[in-house]
Amino acid sequence: MKLYFAPGACSLSPHIALLEAGLSSDYEQVDLKAKTMKSGGDYREVNPKGAVPALKTDEGDVLTEGPAIVQYIADLAPGSELAPKAGTKERYKLMEWLNFISTELHKMFSPLFRPNTPEEYKPIAKENLATKFAYVDQKLAKTQYLMGDHFTVADAYLYVMLRWAQAQKLDMSKFANLKSYFERVGARPKVQEALKAEGLS
Repeated sequence: MKLYFAPGACSLSPHIALLEAGLSSDYEQVDLKAKTMKSGGDYREVNPKGAVPALKTDEGDVLTEGPAIVQYIADLAPGSELAPKAGTKERYKLMEWLNFISTELHKMFSPLFRPNTPEEYKPIAKENLATKFAYVDQKLAKTQYLMGDHFTVADAYLYVMLRWAQAQKLDMSKFANLKSYFERVGARPKVQEALKAEGLS
């Protein structure tokens, strides 16, 4: 397999998942502005969308979109319990979390990253994000992780969003559950390994 990534981007989520699953993979760094790969070549030939992550499977297929990629990784290593078994009610709960993080958190960060976003809109974007993080904070009041007391691929994805919140200086001080969760996930050895590999620690 080969994971195409950009340091600190949402591709950090499948990077963590691969390490947590104990799966071997090659890694190819992508320059998202130039749409080129570190080893050379036009990244759009791998993923015409020009975004990361992309995962080239051992069969030569290319998967894109983080929520799909992390479930694929989890299913390659069922013993890792990174995702509940397909077809179970718990698996649909995981998909619910992945969709929430993708649409209600990930995409809501987009205006904060775009250089053409008017400055006066950025506080509104941050306020909108805060309401979504408040929901997650409440859900984490009684559990260690999103799906209970076991780490899943949804936690890897949420962790990346919390790193973004930190980078964008969102006021997260009122979210005590998210604060302890962020520290707990960040302390995991495989998370630390992924951060180090991407030059983020």
